[in-house]
Amino acid sequence: MGPARCLALGGLLALAGLLEGRLVREQEAGFGECDRFFYAGTPPAGLAAAAHVKICQRSEGAERFATLYSTRDRIPVYSAFRAARPAPLGAAEQRWLVEPQIDDPNSSLEEVMDEADAISSVNNLGSKQALHADYLGSDYQTGQLYPFSLSSDPDTATFTLTNAAPMTPSFLKRWYVNLNSLMDRALTPQCGDGEELYIITGAVPSDLKVKDKVAIPEFVWLAACCAVPGGGWAMGFVKHTQDREVIEDVMVKELEKLLPFKPQLFQNNCGESEQDTEKMKKILEMVNQVQDEERRVDSAGDSGTLSSTRSTRSTLLPPEAPGEKSSLLGKLLGFTATPFIKLCQLIYFLAVRILKYLVYFLWYVTKQVTHGLESCLYRLGSTTISYFLAIGEELASIPWKVLKVMVRITRAILRILCCLLKVVCRIVGIPVRVLVDVATFPVYTIGAVPIVCRDIATGLGGIISLFFDTAFGTMGGLFKVIFNVGKQIGYKITFDNPGEL
Repeated sequence: MGPARCLALGGLLALAGLLEGRLVREQEAGFGECDRFFYAGTPPAGLAAAAHVKICQRSEGAERFATLYSTRDRIPVYSAFRAARPAPLGAAEQRWLVEPQIDDPNSSLEEVMDEADAISSVNNLGSKQALHADYLGSDYQTGQLYPFSLSSDPDTATFTLTNAAPMTPSFLKRWYVNLNSLMDRALTPQCGDGEELYIITGAVPSDLKVKDKVAIPEFVWLAACCAVPGGGWAMGFVKHTQDREVIEDVMVKELEKLLPFKPQLFQNNCGESEQDTEKMKKILEMVNQVQDEERRVDSAGDSGTLSSTRSTRSTLLPPEAPGEKSSLLGKLLGFTATPFIKLCQLIYFLAVRILKYLVYFLWYVTKQVTHGLESCLYRLGSTTISYFLAIGEELASIPWKVLKVMVRITRAILRILCCLLKVVCRIVGIPVRVLVDVATFPVYTIGAVPIVCRDIATGLGGIISLFFDTAFGTMGGLFKVIFNVGKQIGYKITFDNPGEL
């Protein structure tokens, strides 16, 4: 029975969140019931895109992991799951499945199904998601971001093509070995019982595509967040898809800068203020061992040695075809020659191993000595340069500082002199004014007496003159009136009695 999904199309569909097994658009809040696979129930922020759909991967009626799938690149952006659990016994049936409602939103099929069965029942199959047929005839295999070896799912939930990206066989093998080694030796042991360990594995697409459809990853990455109270931590890992590339450890913030859209993978950086640095150091020590083992394999050119770093989990490698039955003569010859062959193989193996480990030891000693010398020379050079730069800055600043001090001293002296002059002027200015006013008062008073007397005499003379002018004018006027009246009367008598006159 295939895994069910939680599939819902964005805010335009009224059925969003009502049906289990539906896809959810990136613009929506979360993955529904699959939010528990993320730290604090919060998916990575900043990955909103029209071509991204959220998938709650289900199997046997239970949620197994969450996937953000890119319909443009036809590979997952990431898959998120909780800590690794013991894998089911036996080999899983590699039955690659497709999600009907990615290509046909109107499909009533709510569970994943075989590609062969979907051809006749799903419209536009393969228009937005990769198919197993896209990998056939190419140099790439379907590589799971969340491998079956880390899953406790007894079914095949991880074998959906929405959880797979194109990988070369050699890179796929090394990727699975890296995942198993990191989980078993570095991450899970430093996070209590592993119940609070949140894992996100993703792929960054390149410009290359398989059959012009499925994007080939430029690199794959892993981010881990341990949410144990008082002892949590967060780590990131990157592995480029080129051959001989060793997995690299990075801080989560540095990993976020390498990813498209610069997302925030864990809320509050997985409780950054309460992280346990001691556990992170132990993790880095184990990671260094895994990296050294991978480098030794690369230098020796023996890919078979990688199996020494694997856990007991299955790595999903294809089983070898059984050989034909040997004949009786072949068995007899093999039984006779086997001890000698085994002895020769043992001697050869011991010689090769001794020589190999001797070379490894010399290489390790040389590496440590070289790193020590480089570190010492670097620190010595940095210290010397910093010392001379500091001395140069101080010497260059001395004339400027002296000039500033002289200017400030001069300004202070001028201010003092100005204040003294103001005080003296104020002290001297008050008595001089008083003395001048007192000295000039008698002069002004005595000099004003004649002027006042003259003004009084002038006023009296004017009054007397005005009196006489008034009296004489009044008398003259009376006399003139009387004269004129008498004159008129005399003329009248003369004209009336001329004989008498």
